[in-house]
Parts: sequence; C-alpha cells; structure tokens
Amino acid sequence: MRLIAGNKGTFTALAGAVVLLGIADSMTGAYLVLFAAGPAGLSPVEIGLFTSAPAAGGIVIGTLAGRRFDRRPAKSYAIATAVLGALGFLLLTTTRSAPLLILVGGTLLAAGQAMFPQLFALSRVVLGGPRSTPLLRSTWSLAWALGPLAGAALLPRAGFTGLLVAAALTLILAAVATALVPAPATGRAAGPDEAAPATPPKTPIMAVAGVTLFFLAMFAGSLVLPLYVTTDLHRPGSAVGLLFSACAAIEIVAALGLAVLPERVNQRLLIGGGMVAMAAYYAITLLARSMTGLLVGQVARAVAIAVVSAAGIRWFQELMRPAAGRATTLFANATAAGSLLAGVLAGLAIEHWGRVVTLGLCGVVALVGAAVFTFAREPSRHGDRPLARSH
Repeated sequence: MRLIAGNKGTFTALAGAVVLLGIADSMTGAYLVLFAAGPAGLSPVEIGLFTSAPAAGGIVIGTLAGRRFDRRPAKSYAIATAVLGALGFLLLTTTRSAPLLILVGGTLLAAGQAMFPQLFALSRVVLGGPRSTPLLRSTWSLAWALGPLAGAALLPRAGFTGLLVAAALTLILAAVATALVPAPATGRAAGPDEAAPATPPKTPIMAVAGVTLFFLAMFAGSLVLPLYVTTDLHRPGSAVGLLFSACAAIEIVAALGLAVLPERVNQRLLIGGGMVAMAAYYAITLLARSMTGLLVGQVARAVAIAVVSAAGIRWFQELMRPAAGRATTLFANATAAGSLLAGVLAGLAIEHWGRVVTLGLCGVVALVGAAVFTFAREPSRHGDRPLARSH
C-alpha cells in the first residue's frame, strides 16, 4: 500500500481510465443486442455474429498488443485502443449494413476490448508490485455498477445514437486519463521492484483452461439467471436488476479486501477457492425460494468474481513477469473465450434440459475449472518449484 501512496497521481489516472472504460463498456453492453435487432435490423444469425465479433477480434488484437507492450512498454497502446473503440461506436451510428457492422465489431470495437489488459499491464509496469491490481479491479466493479444505470437513463432520452456517442466520448476521456499516466521506463517490462528472469515462462495452458471454464460458468449463468428468476421463481424483472446491482457492490468490497491480504497467502489456492465459491452460488440460488436467499447467493458470486478476476490477473503477472502485457492479455483472452462459449452452450443447454439443470451444470463447470486450475501441474517461472506455490 505504501507504493500506491507514493504514486497517488499515477494510480488516480489509471483508476480514472479503468472506470471510464468500464462505464463505456457496461452502458452499451446490454443494449447492443437491442440496437442490432432494432435500428440496425439484423437477423438472429447476424446479431450473433455482431455481438460475438468484438470478443473474438479482441483476443487477436489484445494478443498482438500485449506482445508489443512487452517488447517496448508504452501507454500509447492503451490510448490507441480507446480511440479506435470510440471510432467504432461512432461508426455504429451511421452504418446499417450487416457485413460492415460485423466488420466494425471485429476490428474497432474489438480494439476497445483490448484496452482492459493494456491498462492492467501498464499499471504493473508503472506502479509495480501486486497490490495495485485488486485496487484497480475494484474500480472496474464500480464502473459496472454505474454504467448500466447511465445507459438506462440515457437511452429513453437520446436514443441509440445518443447512447453510442456518449460511449465514444467516454472512451476518449479514458484515453485522456491514460495520457496522464507517466511513461514507462524504456525497455523495462517488469515493475520497478522486480528483477526480470533471463527467459519468460511457457504459457500455463492448464491454468488458462481453468480460468476459461470459470468464466464460461459465470457468463452462462448470467444468461440463465434472469429467465430462472422471472419464470421459475415468478419474480418481477426488477428483481434481476437488484441482484446484479448487489453483486457489483459486493465485488467492490471483496476486491478491496484482496489488496490488504498478506502476500504469503497462496494465490493459486485463493483463486481455486474463488472458483468453488461460484459453484456454491449456483447451489444457493437453486435452493433459494426468497429474495433473501437469492441475495445470499450473490454474495458468493461477487466474492468469486472479485477473487478470480483480481487475484487471477495478479497471479498471471507474477508467474510470467516481466511479460506483463502477455500475462494480462492471456487472462483477458481466457475471459473472452469463456464469454464466447457461454452464449452458444447456455442456449443449447436450456433448449435440451431447461433452466434449472443448466444452472446446476454451470456449478459443475465452475468446480471442474477449480480442479483444473488448482491441481494441474505447469512449469514454474524459474523451473525450480511447482506453480502451486507461486504468489
């Protein structure tokens, strides 16, 4: 925490950029499907391609940007992704051709998706140490608590055009905030308090698989829960908003709590425990018959998301240092892969087995992800100790 205190201006600029990026992402995320089905007039297949394109393109662009960052750390990559993402939102206001919309989604909007790992890689370089990551992740949760409310307030007054222009301006402000961050030292990809090993480690494939399974379970459950609450439990639609808002608020507290945990805590076991908490959330939700029970489940869900997201980024950065860009992008790509798989698999599961079974399967997938991540053996950073002991 002393390191953060000594770099308040730098941390404030980074936190501002993360919040603005999160607001732009969350204020549009829930409405892009409605935009595609309404003003854009896309078919169901075209809607699927349009909404999947940013995540798919973001994996490619994020990987390229992460590798360039590790070769020469710079804030210009994050700034460029923000500007490109803003341009993408602006183009959506004038384009109605399905192929062009999908192209914009897979390139410009995808570039905007790549800003997230760039900001966390930049934080690792300019702030150093592991404690800045949970603090920054808490600001992302704050943004996701504010963004949907901003979108809901803006859409009835300004329409989709106003919403998309607002998202573009928010990304430009995120670029400005990033520009205020001090430039990283030339040629240094590790933080200021870290010694760089001679060679970076190999990609921890099984750990990536575990994270992907976790986010598959999380995103799939997010698609099923509104249907389950409103149809099976006969609750109003407003109950779903309450549950997700409560989760976002608790995420902030949980992420801040991670920042004060002693560094000796085994991070791999901590992340595995977070994945188990996600499985517990599904069990609690399926057993709950009241809003109180459902809210208790959201506590477990919030802790799971905060732990895996914040501690996960930190763990990958520690494992793969000094390759902060590659490590953060690897985690972000695992998240995106889980999101891409979730839509298709959740839809198939609901169609064949129903909502209750699908929620149960999400819990099973989270448990499998925890086992894969926690117990799979991977090459360590220096080749002299098991990954399970890395901090």
